Amino acid sequence: MKKFVINGGKRLNGEVEVSTSKNAILPILAASILADKKDVILECVPSITDVERMLLIIESIGGKVDFNNGVACINSENISSFEVLGENPSKFRASYYMIGSLLGRFKKAKVALPGGCPIGERPIDQHIKGFKALGATVELTSEYIYVEAKELIGTNIFFDVVSVGATINIMLAAVFADGVTTLENVAKEPHVVDVANFLNTMGANIKGAGTDVIRISGIKKLSGCMYQAIPDQIEAGTYMIAAAAIGEEVTITNVIPKHLEPVTAKLLEIGIEVIENGESITVKGAKTALKPIKIQTLQYPGFPTDLQQPMGALLSLVEGTSTISERVYENRFLYLTQLEKMGVKYAIEGRDASITGTKSLNPAVLIATDLRAGASLIIAGLCANGTSEVLDIDHVDRGYYKFDEKLKKLGADITRLEV
Repeated sequence: MKKFVINGGKRLNGEVEVSTSKNAILPILAASILADKKDVILECVPSITDVERMLLIIESIGGKVDFNNGVACINSENISSFEVLGENPSKFRASYYMIGSLLGRFKKAKVALPGGCPIGERPIDQHIKGFKALGATVELTSEYIYVEAKELIGTNIFFDVVSVGATINIMLAAVFADGVTTLENVAKEPHVVDVANFLNTMGANIKGAGTDVIRISGIKKLSGCMYQAIPDQIEAGTYMIAAAAIGEEVTITNVIPKHLEPVTAKLLEIGIEVIENGESITVKGAKTALKPIKIQTLQYPGFPTDLQQPMGALLSLVEGTSTISERVYENRFLYLTQLEKMGVKYAIEGRDASITGTKSLNPAVLIATDLRAGASLIIAGLCANGTSEVLDIDHVDRGYYKFDEKLKKLGADITRLEV
C-alpha cells in the first residue's frame, strides 16, 4: 500500500501545468480501435493508472501499442477479438467505452462489467437503451454485458437522463451505423465534445457536440490520425481550490478558462481573487475571511461533481455553515467522515450536506475512499497544523498525474511512501 505523508501549513506559490484530461483521453483511447490500418498517434497522454489499464485492454484484443514519453501510438490493424474480460476492465469505469467501440467495429462486444470509485450507483441503462435502439440485442449478467447486431441502423434516441458515458458510448457505436443517428438530451461536457472532435479528425461526421442534440451520419471507415486531447478541467479545478485553501499566488497553466467558469464563480463568491490570462488562471490566497456559500453539483455547465469533494475541503476552513447539494451521485459524501477526524463538523440529509468550518484543521491519518476524495484529503492535509497521512492513494494515481511532484514544486511538503 502507498501513502502520502504531508507536513501541513506550507503556503503554495508558483506555477503548475495541467495534464491532459483523464475523462477525455480514456474514451479517445477506446475510440482509437475504430481506425483502419493507419496508426492513431495521441500526444501528451498522462501515464496514470487508468490510461495504462486501457492500453493493456487494447493490447489484449490484438492492438499494437507503443507508449513512450507521453506519446501513445496505437495500431488496430490486427485487432480480432470482440471480448474484453478478466480482472483488468473490472477495475475502472471507463472500460465500458470498449462496448461502443467494439460494437461499432465488429457489430458485437462482450465486456466485463466495469468498476471504479464507490460514489454511488452508476447504471448503464441508458447505454443499453441506445444500443437496442441502434438494432442490437443485449445480454446482461452479473459479470459481463454482451451486445450484438446483424447491422446497426441510425435512429432517433432520447436519453431519459443526461449521461456522459451513454452519450459517448452511443457515439462510438453509431459512427458506422447505416443512416443518421440523432441523440437528444445528451451530455455537453468538454470531454464529450473532445471525443466527437477526435472521431471527426479520423473522418467521422458528427455535428452538435456541446449542444442538446448530436447528429451522427454513418460512414464506412475511419482513418488513423494525430491528436491531442484537451487539458484536464478537474485537475485544474483541484489546483485552483488548493491555491484558494493554502496558497499565496498560484498560476495554473494549460487550461481552458471557459471550462472552469463554474469553479471560478464559486471561488469569487467565497472571497478568492481569480485572474484569467488566456491559457492560464492565477489564484491568489484570501486576505480577508472567506464567506460560506451554497453549491449544487450538476451536469456541465453546472458545478462539476468531481470537484465537490475538493471544494468540501476548502469549505471546512470557512467560518460559518456552507451547504453542498450533490445532484449527480448519491454517495459522494464519504470523505466527510475523514474530515471529521480533523475537527470538521458536518451533517448529511439525503443528497445535501452542511459543513461548519473551523479556523484550523487538526492533523490526522486519513483514508482516500475514492479518486476525488483523495484529492480532497490531500488539500486538507496541506492546510492542517501538523503531519497528516493519506492512505490508499492508488485511487489518486488513477486520475492525477504526478500529483505529489507538482504540489512539491509549489512548495508543499508531501512525501510518497510504500507501506
